[in-house]
Amino acid sequence: MPPTHVSARTRLLLRLCALAGVLALGLHLAHGQFGLGGRGLDAFADEWLYDAIIVASALSCFTRAWLVPKERVAWIVLGAGLGFDALGEIYYSLAFGDSATAPVPSLADLFYLLYYPAVYVALVLFVRHRIGRVRVSAWLDGAIAAVTAAAVVVATVFEPIMHSATQGSAASVATSLAYPICDLLLLAVVIGVFSLANWRPGRRWLLLGAGLAVTAIADTAYLYAAAKGTYRVGGVLDSLWLAAALAIAAAPWQRARRLQPSERGGMRVLLLPGCFAVLALGVLIYGGFHRVGTGGLILAGLAMTLVIARGALTLRENLRLLDVSQREAVTDALTGLGNRRHLNAALDCVLDAGPRSAAVVLVVFDLDGFKLYNDSFGHLAGDTLLSHLGDRLAAAVAGGGSAFRLGGDEFCVLIDRDPEHADDRVAACIRALSADGDGFSVGVSFGRVSAPREAETPTTALRLADDRMYARKGSRRGSARQQSHDVLLRLLRERQPELHEHMREVGRLAVAVGRRLAMTEEELDEVSRAAELHDIGKAAIPDAILASPNQLDERELAFMRRHTIVGERILAAAPALAPVARLVRSSHEHWDGTGYPDRIAGTAIPLGARIVAVCDAFDAMVSDRPYSAPRTPTQALAELGRNAGSQFDPQVVATFAAAWADRVRRPEVVSR
Repeated sequence: MPPTHVSARTRLLLRLCALAGVLALGLHLAHGQFGLGGRGLDAFADEWLYDAIIVASALSCFTRAWLVPKERVAWIVLGAGLGFDALGEIYYSLAFGDSATAPVPSLADLFYLLYYPAVYVALVLFVRHRIGRVRVSAWLDGAIAAVTAAAVVVATVFEPIMHSATQGSAASVATSLAYPICDLLLLAVVIGVFSLANWRPGRRWLLLGAGLAVTAIADTAYLYAAAKGTYRVGGVLDSLWLAAALAIAAAPWQRARRLQPSERGGMRVLLLPGCFAVLALGVLIYGGFHRVGTGGLILAGLAMTLVIARGALTLRENLRLLDVSQREAVTDALTGLGNRRHLNAALDCVLDAGPRSAAVVLVVFDLDGFKLYNDSFGHLAGDTLLSHLGDRLAAAVAGGGSAFRLGGDEFCVLIDRDPEHADDRVAACIRALSADGDGFSVGVSFGRVSAPREAETPTTALRLADDRMYARKGSRRGSARQQSHDVLLRLLRERQPELHEHMREVGRLAVAVGRRLAMTEEELDEVSRAAELHDIGKAAIPDAILASPNQLDERELAFMRRHTIVGERILAAAPALAPVARLVRSSHEHWDGTGYPDRIAGTAIPLGARIVAVCDAFDAMVSDRPYSAPRTPTQALAELGRNAGSQFDPQVVATFAAAWADRVRRPEVVSR
């Protein structure tokens, strides 16, 4: 197909030219193989028909450059090369005709040889324009392919060609040697470019590269046949030249794509270099049993050297990727601090001797007031604050230990240098994690453990530090509602740790939707707590049912569905949480009345419960669960839309979609 920016008339003309070229090739084959037209057609078919197609190829490149500005210089240079080749053919036909004693060198040889540098320059221009940044490994792959191809050609056909070319005067020898060397270089360059393009060059590059490569192969085959005395005018070899010229003529009018070197890993990285290594090794082995020119052996040895270098580079890249992967596995993406896995490894290392381990101090921190800051200013501001506090914490403990982020708003430090005088460093950490501003105040609660004096194992140390941190946090909060809320969250966290972040995220989403629905601050507080505690009743469900990998039977399902009633009873025991208990009871009701436990419908379901239902369903769909793969946010939003009016309140679904779109428009990292 021609480029889309040429006119319909031009496209029709191109199709007619292509048809004429195919017919000309068919005529040449029919005359050469079956004698169509008799001897009277020899001069036309064997000389002028070929000359006309070469001229047409040059004109095709020039026309492409004239009509389309893109890659204009490259097509002009390629057209000039083909034009030199056509001039050589025309001059040879006019000056020597069928003569078998044409002088070497002649003016025709000059035109023929000018073809090669023009083609090399054109290929370089195409590569610079079509291939972006190329890795060293891709260049090595191209070099391996090119050198191996050259080794195979030199080892198989070059000896008789070189023997024939070295007869005669110095000028004659130089001219005769130039042809096979230039063709070999052209073939190597084309194969190298195809390798750079991962052997998926697209139609334009396929036709152009195939045409140039076939031309080089046909030239080499001609030189070999001429050296052996087996060349026949008008044979298949001459038709091969015509086919190559037609492929080059068609190339400018194909759609081109940008050539992309492979970025894949695994066995694919070594597959093609391995195949070329086998070919090069075959040349070396063949040379051990048969006479092979020195050039072929040298090229095969060079190819094997490049393969070894490619293997070494691949090993280095894999080691670097492994190092990056290992570093990312123990690093918190938001703050750059070590994560919980890194902390566990560090504790295992420092406490590996049990009671005889060197003394360390473990301090776990939890931010006070961060949730209100996050809800008030948004997740982008919250993530920015967490990153800032993480940097300050790392600076506060630098030189005396390590800082970690355990997740959410929880941080930790491990002081392993001079732990007997850790008070000043702990105080510095507290100051580092505190922040005040216009309308907000973020403080910190902490739990401290000296190991191995108070805890001899990493698990015991973490649990004790966590307990002390929550005890300190509870003692600093005077609100009965907050205290009850924290206790129940702690219960859920101990019972089902994987649900902790899920509940926190549902709470954040519910507040965002509630704000858009003009809820009061008191209502927002109630819906936030209901979102975080809506599954509190599951603490009373046996693990055999809660974690069952199989579909629940009717009795088990009925038992499971009682968790909302159990949750209401648990929350109602704390008078301060009575409004939250009402929302938890109704958090699994459906808009059409098919939910549970009361089968109420529509606006009879409290608005807060309807919000929790939508937010809980969305976060469950996009989260990684043992029983289902996560969906994308787009898929989850579509599923909510499909169930709006049946399971969910349509207005709440629409409001949630708008809140999520506003959240996505900001380039933020959501901390789960």
